[in-house]
Amino acid sequence: MSALPVILLLSGSLRSGSTNEAVLRTAQDVAPSAKVEALPYDGLAGLPHFNPDDDTDPLPAPVAELRAAIDNAAGILVCTPEYAGTLPGSFKNLLDWTVGGTEICDKPVAWVNAAAPGRGEGAQTTLRTVLGYTGADIVESACARIPVDRKTVDESGVVNDPEVRRALGDVLRLLASAAARGVATGQQA
Repeated sequence: MSALPVILLLSGSLRSGSTNEAVLRTAQDVAPSAKVEALPYDGLAGLPHFNPDDDTDPLPAPVAELRAAIDNAAGILVCTPEYAGTLPGSFKNLLDWTVGGTEICDKPVAWVNAAAPGRGEGAQTTLRTVLGYTGADIVESACARIPVDRKTVDESGVVNDPEVRRALGDVLRLLASAAARGVATGQQA
């Protein structure tokens, strides 16, 4: 296990070549300079449809894996597109699976909106509402609008714009700082 705080990266997109995925790959790339370990969660497509009847022990394996990843993280960074004015259904499904657990409660969470100015607010609003139900600790200072132009994503799927990279490093540092404060006050396990 890393001595660095672990930030779990949650993408709301299933699309290959997604700008949101590029943002999170870039966050993973700049994580060492922010003195964090950034781990992507890649189980979104494998989660079963949420059914409260199935939110009991033993949990479906993909759900247990999701909750364990959340539990083991110091903080969570989300980057999601907006579909039809809200969160994509698959990502809302992921969040629904977190409501019945306690893993995300008091966990520092932030998001990056990679959309062009004036877009993505519906997803942000819904994300804020759902995270409120989970008891997540939204780190306002780490929530950022960092528009990404697809032309700045290189062939490896990482954003090469230095300003985007700097801003993502700042987001990660703010999340890690919030996690450290939580540990110091006994809020985090």
